[in-house]
Order: sequence, then C-alpha cells, then structure tokens
Amino acid sequence: MEPRSASELFAAPFALSTLSDSDGPAFPALVVPDGEAVDLRGVFGHPRLTVLDLLDRWDENLPRLRALASDETLAWTDLDGLQVCAPVAPRQVLQSGADFGRHAIDLGCRVPGDERPDEERRGETAEITGLRPAEDLPYVFIGLPSAITGPYDDVVLPAWAEKPDWKLELAVVIGRSAHRVSVEDAPRYIAGYTIANDLTDRATVFRRDMAAIGTDWLRSKNAPGFTPLGPWIVPAESLAHPDDLRVTLKLNGETMQDESTTDMTFKAARVVSYASQTAQLLPGDLVLTGSPASKGMRWGRLLRDGDVMEGTVTGLGVQRTRCLAEASS
Repeated sequence: MEPRSASELFAAPFALSTLSDSDGPAFPALVVPDGEAVDLRGVFGHPRLTVLDLLDRWDENLPRLRALASDETLAWTDLDGLQVCAPVAPRQVLQSGADFGRHAIDLGCRVPGDERPDEERRGETAEITGLRPAEDLPYVFIGLPSAITGPYDDVVLPAWAEKPDWKLELAVVIGRSAHRVSVEDAPRYIAGYTIANDLTDRATVFRRDMAAIGTDWLRSKNAPGFTPLGPWIVPAESLAHPDDLRVTLKLNGETMQDESTTDMTFKAARVVSYASQTAQLLPGDLVLTGSPASKGMRWGRLLRDGDVMEGTVTGLGVQRTRCLAEASS
C-alpha cells in the first residue's frame, strides 16, 4: 500500500525518508511537500549512506539539508513508483505507556483478578491518574527494532495473537546522544518526529502463569512488523507545537482514535528526559510517547485479516497498513 497523493505528505519545508525501487537497495532521501525526492547518497558522496548516518551528525547535517530542500539543480524525482520504507533503523526503541489520561483509566479497569464493579475501578484509577503529574514518574519500557516495518507494509497477525490491537502514537527521533538531560534541554536532543503504530496483543500483556511477574511486553508487542513506522521524519524545527497534535486512527475508514497530545500526562520532552536518566539515548533512537484511548479493547473489536489501518498525526503525513492473518503451516 502506498500514499494516495502528495496531499498525504507533511506540513514542513522538507522531511527525511528511506525509499527503494525495484532496481536496488533502500536509500536515504530528502522529500519536499510537492511529492518529489532526491537520493542523498550521491549528494553526500556516500554510496552506503543511511538516515541513521545523517542523524549521527544531525547538528552538522541539518543546515545542509535545509539548503538542499530548495536546490533546483538536484536530480529530483517523483515519489510515484518508489516504495516508502520505515524512515530509520534505530539502535534502540523506548516506549511510554499509560501516558494519555483516558487511556490510563481504561487500563486500570482491566487488571486481571480485579472483580470490583467497573464504576468503582474507574473511579480509583482516575484518582491515581490525577496524581501522576505531581509524582512526575513516567512509565517507560523497551521495544525491539526488529518489530519495525514500513508505513505501507502489510502486517502479519501471528496465529498465536488472540487479541491484536492498534495503538497509534507520536514518535520522537533522537538527534544527539543524550544522558541525564533535563526537561528544559530535552528538545535540543530531538531531531524530529514521525508516526508509530504500537500493535499489541492484549491477550499476552499479562502473564497467565504468574500474575506477580506483571506485563510481558516482549510477547505482546514485538512480533515482526508490529511497529509500522513513518512515513517521514519531520524535523523538530518544523513542528512548532508537538504537545498539541491530533492523533487519529481509522479502521476500514471508521475513526477509532482521535485525540490531541494535549491529553498526555507527560509530554514528549519529559518522556525523553526521563528515559535519559537511566539509558544513554543515541542518534536515531525512537521514543514512542504513548497512545490515546479507544483501542480495540474499548470498542470490543480487535484486528483481523483484511483490516486496513490508516494513521495520521498532525503535520506528519499518513501511514496505511493492511492486516493479514498468518498462513497456516
């Protein structure tokens, strides 16, 4: 599946992407809003250049990319006929959970073994959620780069996944090595933003054999292709208000998620800062910032063979992925 038109592109002077054609390997590209792209391998004189290479020296490369976006002498080509791949192959993926207020309340109502009335559980969880800003303690865990796939690739639903669900998110792309950075300084370490769909099998989130262990994110979130990413990395300088973006997911044309990042308990800069207090964030790393409410569990409708998900985040374009059931052996 591919973008339907240039109108599905981004709201910025340029963006980074990874493209491929039928004749060769994937390559890093500079894309402009009219739907044209230029292969950056020739421009930078590096035949094996990747987007990760560009992010490794982001402070140096950003001004050059800014100038290239208006250079009419370059060999620009139309995106039509090119495959749009995941925009970056990160070294690390960090994910923020239960960050949107309404979603956190929904999660609190699904703790295994809690048989209290739904109204009582929701009230308690809402009270706890209301205290989280004062406690200032985001919830961040680790994902696998091997789960990433392109923004228009088909997603295979594993046969063992009983309750596969969608989770559209704003994703931060790191542009400078970051360790123990403050919330105020965190934006300086952000190269740009993209879209991620953090697919999750709800049936395997909690361990059935030993509830005290808690969540099993390896099993529930990291099957191959469970993180459609992209299509573009839009530079942070072009996104004036990352804390006020609309996150919208449609399933077979019907809107299922539609909420602003204003509902995030911990905004993007805080999540980056928090993650950096423990981990060494590296250029190209992804920090997923959490997903709004109204997942499939809320609707009583999980993903199945043939479903098409269309995800948008304000200014970042559109990703469109089709679900396919795993072929029986």
